[in-house]
Amino acid sequence: MFASLVLVLLIAAIAWIGASVGLAPLFGVVLPYAAVLVFIGGMIWRMTYWAKSPVPFCIPTTGGQEQSLDFIKQAKIDCPSTTWGVVKRMFTEVFLFRSLFRNTSAEIVENDPVNKGPRLIYYSSLWLWAFALIFHYSVLVIFIRHFRFFMEPVPAPITWVETIDGIMQVGSPRFYWTGGLALVALLFLLARRVWNYRLRYISLANDYFPLWLLLGIVCSGLCLRYFDKTEISQVKIYLMGLTHFAPVSAAGINGLFFIHLTLVCVLLMYFPFSKLAHMPGVFFSPTRNMANNSRRIRHINPWNPPKQYFTYPEYEDAYRDAMAEAGLPLEKQPEKAAE
Repeated sequence: MFASLVLVLLIAAIAWIGASVGLAPLFGVVLPYAAVLVFIGGMIWRMTYWAKSPVPFCIPTTGGQEQSLDFIKQAKIDCPSTTWGVVKRMFTEVFLFRSLFRNTSAEIVENDPVNKGPRLIYYSSLWLWAFALIFHYSVLVIFIRHFRFFMEPVPAPITWVETIDGIMQVGSPRFYWTGGLALVALLFLLARRVWNYRLRYISLANDYFPLWLLLGIVCSGLCLRYFDKTEISQVKIYLMGLTHFAPVSAAGINGLFFIHLTLVCVLLMYFPFSKLAHMPGVFFSPTRNMANNSRRIRHINPWNPPKQYFTYPEYEDAYRDAMAEAGLPLEKQPEKAAE
């Protein structure tokens, strides 16, 4: 955990020092272009690899009654048997995190008054579902809001999203609720991984690093807006120059902006090769995108190429003499023995 935190702090320090000593073109021009290229190339490679991977078995994850007799009610979303059912299941999975909503946690109660001893109990884990949903939708809104830095004039839908996000204005500048909600959700996800000893035991550096990286991005973005402010118009001119492949000077922009930008670039480069790629990966998962219809439709294993079969008559023709010498029963005796 601490190694991942130190790594994120080191990246931020390098960006801060680099911007201070005149390396702003490196961190503000070269790195963003390289990050976008790595992100696009990495995602194309990852999705191509997933698409080409054979699916040897029909393995949809089921969470209810499958299609059976007419008088038995089928769970058409949790156990779909048609393409339309799979579409509905994928919709609820992508937009509502249905499988996470149905997630349960297990815990052993040492002194259960009923069993007079240890007992395994299961309980709902809705807090994880709620904060995961809050985080993902907050990040989506933040992502949409940031398009105002790359467009002029700003499209009306982006302005509407920005207005709705800050409709309950608190102070000046206007407080965007998604920024605060994203920070709270990330702190919950980090605290859950740290304080749950079972989860902490199986956690690796690649579990903590994206959390610290996202926290660094959110915190630096909040600081840029509410505390160590920078000139928004100058940042917009600078970012629009990057978008139109006509970079302009970054002189005068706050050094904290380059920390924020560098952390975002690192996230883009890290994204295709990490667990964060589950965003497009869910569409390639056979446990989600397959219908549970193995009783009606035969699933062909693509790993089974055509084979050259060796029939028993061919086998006996090849080894007849040796089999006769060993005393094995034969359908046809060797020619010498028949004479």
